[in-house]
Amino acid sequence: MAGGGQISRGSRPKRGKATRREPKRVGFSLDMTPLVDITFLLLTFFMFTTTMAAPQVLDMTIPPEIDVEVEVRESELLSIFVRDDNKIFWAKGSDDPKPIVLKDIQALSERENLDPAVRNKLIVALKVSKDASYGPIVQILDKLNLAEVKITEEIAKELDENGEPKKRERRFTIAIQTEDEIAKLQEVQ
Repeated sequence: MAGGGQISRGSRPKRGKATRREPKRVGFSLDMTPLVDITFLLLTFFMFTTTMAAPQVLDMTIPPEIDVEVEVRESELLSIFVRDDNKIFWAKGSDDPKPIVLKDIQALSERENLDPAVRNKLIVALKVSKDASYGPIVQILDKLNLAEVKITEEIAKELDENGEPKKRERRFTIAIQTEDEIAKLQEVQ
């Protein structure tokens, strides 16, 4: 036979004893030390140059306790009451409390603060029951703060004696309900 190799007919090659050669592996070693150093350098760089998000906090400054009686005209006092079952009421001066829903508090504050008779003199008193929940109180404070935007804009349209826009003189207090107020609120449904 020409061409070299032999072909044997009738006999099969034996299985499992193939003479394959394993490819030679070249010894390769990667030193990871410089990569780890660079990774930590990049990590510290990004940590130092990134600004972190500041936590959002409700800022509230509370004046010191004053034991001196302060006289207030009834016409210049708007009281918002939160009963222990979280129902909300309002009254001007010594009037009987009237129920109000949370969404109407902003409009009430704007209307009463911009009344020409008490413009920039009205005192808003948030009177809360000891057993009232914290959530409605924060929502009422939010509504009162939203009302301040319109009130401040309207008052700034007027000029003072120097010809400059008037400044808003906000008067606000948080107090606990008295026994008389609690009794009045229980009568209102």
